[in-house]
Amino acid sequence: MPGSLPASCLATWPQDVGIIAMEIYFPSQYVDQAELEQFDGVSAGKYTVGLGQARMGFCSDREDINSLCLTVVQKLMERNCLSYDSVGRLEVGTETIIDKSKSVKTVIMQLFEDSGNTDVEGIDTTNACYGGTAALFNAVNWVESSSWDGRYALVVAGDIAVYATGSARPTGGAGAVAMLIGPNAPLAFDRGLRGTHMQHAYDFYKPDMVSEYPMVDGKLSIECYLSALDRCYAVYRNKIHAQWQREGLEKRFSLEDFGYIVFHSPYCKLVQKSLARLMLNDFLNHPNPNTETGCFSGLDAFREVKPEETYFDRDVEKAFMKASTDLFEKKTKSSLLVSNQNGNMYTPSVYGCLASVIAQCTPQQLAGQRIGVFSYGSGFAATLYSLRVTQDHTPDSGLDKLVSSLSDLKVRLDSRRKVSPANFTENLKLREETHHLASYIPQGSVEDLFPGTWYLTRVDDKYRREYARRPMDDDLPLEAGLINATAATEVHKLFTSDAQEMHINRMHVQAFAPAIQISIPK
Repeated sequence: MPGSLPASCLATWPQDVGIIAMEIYFPSQYVDQAELEQFDGVSAGKYTVGLGQARMGFCSDREDINSLCLTVVQKLMERNCLSYDSVGRLEVGTETIIDKSKSVKTVIMQLFEDSGNTDVEGIDTTNACYGGTAALFNAVNWVESSSWDGRYALVVAGDIAVYATGSARPTGGAGAVAMLIGPNAPLAFDRGLRGTHMQHAYDFYKPDMVSEYPMVDGKLSIECYLSALDRCYAVYRNKIHAQWQREGLEKRFSLEDFGYIVFHSPYCKLVQKSLARLMLNDFLNHPNPNTETGCFSGLDAFREVKPEETYFDRDVEKAFMKASTDLFEKKTKSSLLVSNQNGNMYTPSVYGCLASVIAQCTPQQLAGQRIGVFSYGSGFAATLYSLRVTQDHTPDSGLDKLVSSLSDLKVRLDSRRKVSPANFTENLKLREETHHLASYIPQGSVEDLFPGTWYLTRVDDKYRREYARRPMDDDLPLEAGLINATAATEVHKLFTSDAQEMHINRMHVQAFAPAIQISIPK
């Protein structure tokens, strides 16, 4: 697997730094959006057509941000046969805050204890749905810096997106994405090609520290998202034009230069509108667009519109959504698998979209493509950047392994358990009443979780959280007592410094002590 380099190579600039491996986790249960429409008493199609959502994943009180991140990190490490001492930086992006001091990253560090590796830089990063992208940039910058020691970086984006009863509730979701970062990656960052826009606004924020629910100004949030998209695209376009000019290329950048483009997805319909928005930008930026034939055909009436006056212009929106239909089908629609089936995961949302593209393409289809990525977080912060897919799509290549690791994504989504809207509402009510309590034992079913899922077992009187992992084998017992010092010593002896032996022995431990619990001081 590409990634870590020997010390002799550290003097050279690392090449093709980017995403080597990905893992995605989502809850094992969902509510059907059509059934939720009926339950909520709204018109048919309000959630399914108006928002473009089919299903929404959600967590019971058995899962929190710590358990989501523990699960996705361990699954990534196991799936890729990685030793924990091969990671030199771990950073978490999340807006799901359960402690105002202790980071999620420090909780995840308990997975590293048996390896003896405590030399791991990084911490949590927070700004609404943008935190995962900021964490990813920090990881990439570390690998490309003088601080890099040749090891991998690991980025985790995770959130539980829940809303109070009302029109915003169907735009919720939950999940986590972990990404392994290093050189010689199948998805490499385009150097110098980031367009960022940051501005102050109260479009979505969480000032109530005892509530999981945000304050949302829906209309303002859409305006902020679209205005950020406009500005990020303009900056990105200017930077790639400057880069091309330095290389002696005289060409105009447009959406056609992206093989795929993925967006932060609060709901799927906004993503389709966003692609249309970028076509509007291409149209207005073109010095002499052909409105007789081609993609701009029939759009001459919109030649003089001002972008800042069109955020809610239905005529402009309708015209450019129609004009961009083919582009949407080719470049963006495949990215919406997880968003459509699981909902908005907040920080992992855009990376769930990236995983969706990879899961539904062959290595041959992806090879050599440029993938545009638009990340947005309310408040607000946004960046449009691009990834270049390696040309190497041969069997057992880095790209082949990445695609293979995500090929079961649709099967995993289809394996979830559907629950009724009434059950969904009861679960959210329970979370609302208990997520902040001390001396609490969760009520949710452990049996309903996916095998290998970490879950909350209790919160003690000092708010310290304790977790266990559901066995990978359904025939093994679900829970065991807290691991004691003697047992911990015996478990530790099973691990060696050799990476291959460590992986084999770790599997042995999970088979015979599958529900070891860990306490999280708060």
